[in-house]
Amino acid sequence: MSEKEVLASWVELDGCYNFRDLGGYRTSEGRRFRTGLVFRSDGLQHLSEPDLLKLRDEIGLGAVIDLRSSLEVEEAGCGAIVDQATLHSLPLFPEAGGSRGEALANFKMPSDMGELYYLMLMTAQKPIVEVVRLLAEFDVPAVFHCAAGKDRTGVISALLLSLLGVPDETIILDYAFSRQNIDLINARLDSSNTYQKLMHDLPEGAYDADPACMRKFLAKLRETFGSVEGWAEQAGLDAASRDRLATRLLD
Repeated sequence: MSEKEVLASWVELDGCYNFRDLGGYRTSEGRRFRTGLVFRSDGLQHLSEPDLLKLRDEIGLGAVIDLRSSLEVEEAGCGAIVDQATLHSLPLFPEAGGSRGEALANFKMPSDMGELYYLMLMTAQKPIVEVVRLLAEFDVPAVFHCAAGKDRTGVISALLLSLLGVPDETIILDYAFSRQNIDLINARLDSSNTYQKLMHDLPEGAYDADPACMRKFLAKLRETFGSVEGWAEQAGLDAASRDRLATRLLD
């Protein structure tokens, strides 16, 4: 898959720097992830009025899955998107003892982002499975997002694509495309006291989307579970849910 083909999936918005269609990728068996159904993004709270109209009228966005903690939502907000799409809050990180801006404090922080993604996989199985189940059942276009649209969102994207049979190399490319707007994403995060603290607490590499991190995450997943299907079975994502996912999303 060429870079040009993948970049065609970006959705240009004033208030988001990492909003893109996850569809369009080919599976190892030659099937295609349908476009216009599942999107991934950074935070949606800065969407402009033209952005909202575009998402409503051109994309028909009907559902939003918010992966952020309640502390992040409280401090950063959700924006006007909640007035035109159904919101599903499924935080991947536990809350931390009531201290603002410390949603990661319950974790023993690993040394790099690939390890953090694996830790997320192991500690957030319930919300991750629920995200996949929702995406299998929605009858409207949906977006899932976090703050930067590359870490929590990247883990969900990787699992979803892998469950559909998209090759690892394509998944790694999709993850790394956040680098295209990484300076804009980081500048926005650093403008917030909440995210300054959160980013400071993350491992080295948190301000990047290094493909080596996603490669390490996928390798550890397969080392532990044999395959993404092995992880899904252990996590409680049954074959019927995975079949519904493929039926809805694959040509």
